[in-house]
Amino acid sequence: MFISGFVAVVGRPNVGKSTLINALMGQKVLIVSDKPQTTRNRIQAVLTAEHFQVVFIDTPGIHRPRHRLGDYMLQSALGTLKEVDLVLLVVEATSPPGNGDRFIAMRLKSVGTPVLLVINKIDMAPEAFAASWLQAYVSLLPVQGYLQVSARTGQNTQLLLEEILRYLPEGPLYYPEGMITDRPLPFQVSEIIREKIFMQTREEIPHSIAVEDTKIAPRENKDLVDIDAVIFVEKASQKKIIIGKGGTRLKAIGQEARVELEELLGSAVNLDLWVKVKADWRRKNNILRQLGYE
Repeated sequence: MFISGFVAVVGRPNVGKSTLINALMGQKVLIVSDKPQTTRNRIQAVLTAEHFQVVFIDTPGIHRPRHRLGDYMLQSALGTLKEVDLVLLVVEATSPPGNGDRFIAMRLKSVGTPVLLVINKIDMAPEAFAASWLQAYVSLLPVQGYLQVSARTGQNTQLLLEEILRYLPEGPLYYPEGMITDRPLPFQVSEIIREKIFMQTREEIPHSIAVEDTKIAPRENKDLVDIDAVIFVEKASQKKIIIGKGGTRLKAIGQEARVELEELLGSAVNLDLWVKVKADWRRKNNILRQLGYE
């Protein structure tokens, strides 16, 4: 018997959803950082084995929106919940439930899809994880069960995968073997560049940047791929920060991205990055559509 199905991974921003999916996949498919709201789009990661296929849906962290992009991210996250076979609600072992957790639980109650509670970051929790916190999380909403895991170290992630498979029906191979994400190559390239910007810039910058879908052109008769990417920011001051003194920060972003892009493409990469200002792009529907958020 071959089983297959769709699993939505939801939770507050920065609880480790993308890291958890990468751990379950056994490889890096999604970008990660310690900045909230790293994931902006709904992205599918496809895990295929001899007897099963699990399609994990990574959703933007559910939060109260502050701008048009925030509205898009919230609707993208909530829109998946009735379309899947199982929901993983990811919370943190490092703190008790907050308003964000209750906000999500309230929305999950009306969905009717089975929910597994995943308590992440147990490697970072106090040595004596408070039983009252666990009970507080379990009491947020009716769940099928719960597991405590560390997506960062991989602790208990195999047990979680086994538990997930119990809720999936007999079904077809939705995606071809060897396919690990539904997103096209330009999107994957843009996400890698965005991740490196997160790693290189200060707290206020990551939320204000976007990377336009890139132009990818293999050189004829040469093992080399040319990539052009445009980084959008909202203010001229942010452009200066991204570029850095004498272009040093933009160069570092490019160098870090190039290493991962060459691994992704299996070829040498010539990467050109450009930085442009688009004032208040997160509030403008036409720009959000241009960037693939609508």
